[in-house]
Amino acid sequence: MSTAARNRHPGINLGNTDPHTHAQAEETLFGFWVFLMSDLVLFALLFATYASMIGATDGGPGPKDVFELSSAAIETGVLLLSSLTMGMASIAMKYKEHPTRLYGWLGVTLLLGLVFLGLEAHDFVKMASEGATPQRSGWLSSFYALVSTHGLHVLAGCIWLTISIIQLAVFGLRSEVKLRIMRLSLFWHLLDVVWIFIFSVVYLGGLA
Repeated sequence: MSTAARNRHPGINLGNTDPHTHAQAEETLFGFWVFLMSDLVLFALLFATYASMIGATDGGPGPKDVFELSSAAIETGVLLLSSLTMGMASIAMKYKEHPTRLYGWLGVTLLLGLVFLGLEAHDFVKMASEGATPQRSGWLSSFYALVSTHGLHVLAGCIWLTISIIQLAVFGLRSEVKLRIMRLSLFWHLLDVVWIFIFSVVYLGGLA
């Protein structure tokens, strides 16, 4: 198989280990990339709205009053680590390692995703307790809209991870299950990229 055939699409390629699923993945993953690009348009609009609302605090709290860089940095580390574990799950699937490794890496990724959501929820509750609620100002409304939309995507990814683990247990590592995990991996890595922009623009930019 030529190099071009082994690398049909961005992401994990199965050309050397599962040619049948590899051939199916080209069209399936292309369609999923189109969906991901449309999702990025949504985040681009939210970022643009946030940028237009910087300074629109209406006399209320601003970034320096409500943000804690240490908390945001921990959330960033947790999500980046989850990207690593998702990559390890993809490698375990590609090279047909012992099933417990794939279960383990997916399980750890799920756990890290839930930890991230817990930390983010804690930040929201703390901000709300200090009067920094979405209705307080245009800036806070745009902040909650952007960050909570990303959080909802992480929640969707956690649900998807749970379903994938169940499907692995019920159906085994069939082609359909592999394709779903490949799409899940792309989705999860995209969330990490979006969060890096949020951390850089919203948190670091707001505290600068």
